[in-house]
Amino acid sequence: MFYVKTLEHEIELEPIHFGPKLKATIVRLLKEEVEGLTLANYGYVVNVIEVPEDKIRSGIIEYDTGNVCFFVKYTALLLRPFINEVLDATVSQCNKLGFFAFVGPLRVFVSKHSMPEDMFNGFDPEREAWVSDDKEVVISTGCGVRLKIKGRTVEQGNITAIGTIKDNYLGLIDDGNNENGDE
Repeated sequence: MFYVKTLEHEIELEPIHFGPKLKATIVRLLKEEVEGLTLANYGYVVNVIEVPEDKIRSGIIEYDTGNVCFFVKYTALLLRPFINEVLDATVSQCNKLGFFAFVGPLRVFVSKHSMPEDMFNGFDPEREAWVSDDKEVVISTGCGVRLKIKGRTVEQGNITAIGTIKDNYLGLIDDGNNENGDE
C-alpha cells in the first residue's frame, strides 16, 4: 500500500528564481509539481519526504530560453494498491451496478457480482443503498467497508481499482453514523 522510494525529477527554473534561496525554491517547486501526481510504475506520490541538498545536481542552461534545468533526487511516500490487498475504504456513491469507494486518492469500484449472494439483488433506489436480504447490512454513502483489491488500472495519470467484499471478514465495518455509545 504505502512505501518509500527514491525518485528523480527535472525542475526547470526561470532566471527570476536565481538568488540566495535557490535550493529552497527548487524544493518548493518540486513539491508543487510531484505531490499528488500519479507515476505509472510507482503509484501516487503522497508526500515528498526528503530532498538532500547534495542530490540537487548543477543546472544545465537552455540557451534558447535562459532557463536552467536541475535534476533532483528525492525520497517520496507513495501509494500503490497491490492485487489481493485488503483495505478499508469509505463509500462515496451507490448505484444499481455496485458502489464506488475511496481509499485516500484511490477510487475502487465494487460490482454487485463481487458482493455476497444475499446482497446481489439488494439495491434500494430510494435510499441509494445496498441492503442484505435479512436487512442487517446496509451499505450506503459514507459507510466504511473492508474490501480486497482484485484488479487495478493506470490511465491518464489516475489509478483506479476493482474490489470485492465477497470473502470472509470483508464488508461493512462502519455504518457512517458516527454514533458514540457513551452519550
